[in-house]
Amino acid sequence: MACYLPAPQRQNGVGLIIFPGGGYGGLAEHEGKGYAEYFMNAGLSCFVVTYRLGSQGCRHPAMLEDALSAIYTIRTQAHELGVNPAKIGVIGSSAGGHLAAHALVGWSRYDSSVSLRPDFGILCYSVITMQGEFCHKGSRANLLGPDPAATLTAEVSCERQVTPQTPPCFLWHTEEDAGVPVENSMLFAAALRKSGVPFELHVYGKGRHGLGLNAGFPWAEECLRWLASISLDVGRSAAPENMVLPRRK
Repeated sequence: MACYLPAPQRQNGVGLIIFPGGGYGGLAEHEGKGYAEYFMNAGLSCFVVTYRLGSQGCRHPAMLEDALSAIYTIRTQAHELGVNPAKIGVIGSSAGGHLAAHALVGWSRYDSSVSLRPDFGILCYSVITMQGEFCHKGSRANLLGPDPAATLTAEVSCERQVTPQTPPCFLWHTEEDAGVPVENSMLFAAALRKSGVPFELHVYGKGRHGLGLNAGFPWAEECLRWLASISLDVGRSAAPENMVLPRRK
């Protein structure tokens, strides 16, 4: 992970773990370092994760394990990093958004003496489903390999895994996104609503896929407003003594 920490007097205690997009085949710098510099300037402690990729021959669950290991690492070192261990969230774009969403819904699949549950999620034009007409096939191939079984694609279709324990989310997408259809964000938002999970969804009319902070509309400012508005359960995720590394159930 690359760390981007505000000056101590500007830290607000929020930790943001960043998963850049790239179709599970690469990592887009503007969705990693670019986000980190922006949110760091707003007082958040930011951590850009270099997770394993399909282009390197890796497959699920390697990516999810990398994401949860990042949460584990930041939560266990939170106080040294100036982070409140109960204010640690994830953000991702495109396939990185799928990884962030996967962490939001898949954290309970692993045993750990430290909570692996993010406290919030920010999903930017995210890949969500790995099934049906709205699936981003390139991301699916890099994540799962060619011709994955239906049971496997269902397991990693994040909209199918939402529960009332899923953390609150901020989502945004553009209606004319030709790379990842806006229905991905809408499917996840519908699942959050069905489970009673707080969320905020912004669908903007214009804009290509992969905009990041170069969107021409104020999604990042709206996101900061949302972060200030949500109530985080301070103290819930504090790391206990005798910590052990997470392992899959």
